[in-house]
Amino acid sequence: MKKNEHIIVIPWDFTPVAGYALQHGFKFAEKAKSKEIVLVHIIKTEKDYDSAFEKLQQVASDNQGKNGLTIRALVRKGSIFTTIGEVASEVSAELVIMGTHGLKGMQKLTGSWALKVIVSSKIPFVVVQEPHNDTDLRDIVFPVDFKKENKEMLNLVNYLHKYFKPKFHIIKPNTTDVIFIKRIKANIAFSRKYMDSKGIDYEINTAEGKRNFPLEIIEFGKNINADLILILSTKNIGLTDYVLGAQEQYIIANSSKIPAMVVNPRDDLTVMERFK
Repeated sequence: MKKNEHIIVIPWDFTPVAGYALQHGFKFAEKAKSKEIVLVHIIKTEKDYDSAFEKLQQVASDNQGKNGLTIRALVRKGSIFTTIGEVASEVSAELVIMGTHGLKGMQKLTGSWALKVIVSSKIPFVVVQEPHNDTDLRDIVFPVDFKKENKEMLNLVNYLHKYFKPKFHIIKPNTTDVIFIKRIKANIAFSRKYMDSKGIDYEINTAEGKRNFPLEIIEFGKNINADLILILSTKNIGLTDYVLGAQEQYIIANSSKIPAMVVNPRDDLTVMERFK
């Protein structure tokens, strides 16, 4: 695949939220001048292939040519937790846009399951719960805390600035921990320098500190009517995080249904470098 095709992958489970993801995909594709959207359905056994492909191909045909896009149907045997990420890498996708069913539901892509899918991939994910609201991304929440991996988010900040020209609302945690304060200040200073150099519009806010930071991020996003929340997944996340509830899943499947864009910490930035 050519690097300038800006390919978007959308996992398809034949539920309404997959359709919501496609709506968001059209908006991202329009702004980023994408050429192709790949719809991916995961099957457990090969005997399911023919019927699944026929159904998915019909969805692709129904949407073929919209906004000048090629819509491709792809059915793969595997696990949703690993195969979606593998397909995204294989087709050199720029983004994966995925629908989620919130924090509840047995066999649906819930918040914790969505996180497990995301952390298996090197490609940034946008997770949505509702249809697109027909507006561009104007206000984006950008949390900055003490983690050194925060710097990796700036490539996505620049990517979104390039195509959407939004305002970024930086929010930092309110803490009394001296070490954390020092690290947060360093990350804020680095972010400000980077964003100033790119001419990116932003403001800096401090959370109240009355609740845990992820909940305050969601509340802040709701109060400013945010169009997107950027988050960084936990590095080297493990099974315990899924069982106990990693903080990211509450933002991914937030009750305000604000779309979340998630990036995984990387040892190399090969994919992310294309956003500079």
